[in-house]
Amino acid sequence: MSIQEILTAEVKKAVQSIFNIELPTVEFQATRKEFEGDVTVVVFSMLRSIKGNPVQIGEAIGQYLVDNVKEITAFNVVKGFLNLVIDNNYYISVFNTIRGEENYGFVSPKEGEKAVMVEYSSPNTNKPLHLGHVRNVLLGYSVAEIIKASGKKVYKTQIINDRGIHICKSMLAWQRFGNGETPDSSGLKGDKLVGKYYVAFDKAYKEEIAGLIEGGINEEEAKKEAPIFKEAQEMLRKWEAGDKDVVALWEKMNQWVYDGFEVTYKNIGVDFDSYYYESNTYLLGKDNIEDGLARGVFFKKEDGSVWCDLTEDGLDEKLVLRSDGTAVYMTQDIGTAIQRIKDNPDVGGMIYTVGNEQDYHFKVLFLILKKLGYDWAENLSHLSYGMVDLPSGKMKSREGTVVDADDLMDEMTTTAKEISQELGKLDGYSEEEKNQVYNTIGLGALKYFILKVDPKKRILFDPKESVDFQGNTGPFIQYTYARIQAILRKADFDTSKAVDVELHEKEKELIKQVMLYPETIQQAAKNESPALIANYTYDLVKLYNSFFQNVSIFGADTQEEKVFRVQLSKVVGDVIKSAFGLLGVRVPERM
Repeated sequence: MSIQEILTAEVKKAVQSIFNIELPTVEFQATRKEFEGDVTVVVFSMLRSIKGNPVQIGEAIGQYLVDNVKEITAFNVVKGFLNLVIDNNYYISVFNTIRGEENYGFVSPKEGEKAVMVEYSSPNTNKPLHLGHVRNVLLGYSVAEIIKASGKKVYKTQIINDRGIHICKSMLAWQRFGNGETPDSSGLKGDKLVGKYYVAFDKAYKEEIAGLIEGGINEEEAKKEAPIFKEAQEMLRKWEAGDKDVVALWEKMNQWVYDGFEVTYKNIGVDFDSYYYESNTYLLGKDNIEDGLARGVFFKKEDGSVWCDLTEDGLDEKLVLRSDGTAVYMTQDIGTAIQRIKDNPDVGGMIYTVGNEQDYHFKVLFLILKKLGYDWAENLSHLSYGMVDLPSGKMKSREGTVVDADDLMDEMTTTAKEISQELGKLDGYSEEEKNQVYNTIGLGALKYFILKVDPKKRILFDPKESVDFQGNTGPFIQYTYARIQAILRKADFDTSKAVDVELHEKEKELIKQVMLYPETIQQAAKNESPALIANYTYDLVKLYNSFFQNVSIFGADTQEEKVFRVQLSKVVGDVIKSAFGLLGVRVPERM
């Protein structure tokens, strides 16, 4: 039982005993550093139930707690705040419980509880993954891991946008300019090869537009009449009609891309339980629209198009079926959501990891699904995130100025190598060991830099800044973990048995921070925010480094203190490793 749970019951008892009043709730906050105490009870909030002077009320409750609760040793009242000093033995007892837990802070799923599906990545198959995808996959993967740790079953999925005019542009350019080039013959990853031809299409398209404009056609007309664009449109029509040759080319080039994506996912350390493909889902949803039309959820306009009127909900009218009967994106998103629940009946909610430019789309989607009567639609969430910018400016995939995810990971490893060599931290390592550490540091820096920021905020990503060994960075936390492992290797005595020591203030601070880990996981899951885990870990590491600088571990006065400080170091290291695991970040044993 946490100290808050103990104190909630005891404060209520105190109020009942002293004032003969049943207190509905007890409000706590951390004790401010300038006052003595570990937990603060907010007396002001009690004044709704108890009439009187807050200082006198606090004094009376504090005295009751000291007299009746073994965990409380002293108290002081500052205005309307009751600061309580917790007994040393309570912290020692909690610490020894934590020390014995295998997956501290993690909760097992309850029998029969509904699972959560988390969608992330969802790339187009006409180009490699880029920096924007990196934020997407890191967020989606981390949120999935955090929700799993909080006690829910989780399915990780993505929908791959593998059809449409943009795919045909790459296919057509490869037909025209590729000379049969393949990933094997070129040495390029499949997704990069296909992306190269997407850029080639754009270049040829712009040249044709310029030629048409020179011939006297206005720009808008030239964009529509450019022969290469019309040919891409014709290719899309053939694909939709099932043309054998076009479908075969589409399958071949898409497979190149899938193979390339898998390499990137493996290198960045994310995975999926299932895949959905737009080529299979783009026709879904039409039956749901017909059903909703019959039930009055949708209405038909004179031209035959079908709409959903959301004006009473503060939104607009939304098109869900064109007048010619063809679907829009909303149609297939409705159908795909319904299909996913059919495929996974134990799923009770879904999280869509998609950039904030789609905020309105998801408001509409969720509202329509609720109007269609699906109870799980109450548990749909859009994990909306801001753009990632670079010091060099905005990225454009058509012009080939996108920061490729693979190149970025390579650059991060190289940056980590340069900084590590400057600091001379890896002397005595073999080349293979060094490269492994460079990769761990580089990717850790990238992931932590992106995940420590609230998802809704835009990020300016600076690779050099992210690999700093000081401050709120991944390498700073990894270095502290490696330092702890060095301490554990140095400890040549038995640390398995519990010991009873008088806690140093720095030790108590650390235990209090460690105790916050389970609640931090729950809060991060509830808020879908890996930033809460990242910043919790940074705070833990700052406290550990303060402890390390102020309290001698191996120069302790007694053997018991020495044992305890090594045990405390190990627990802190375990929590760092666990928390970083939730962020998808590895920690090095040596650094």
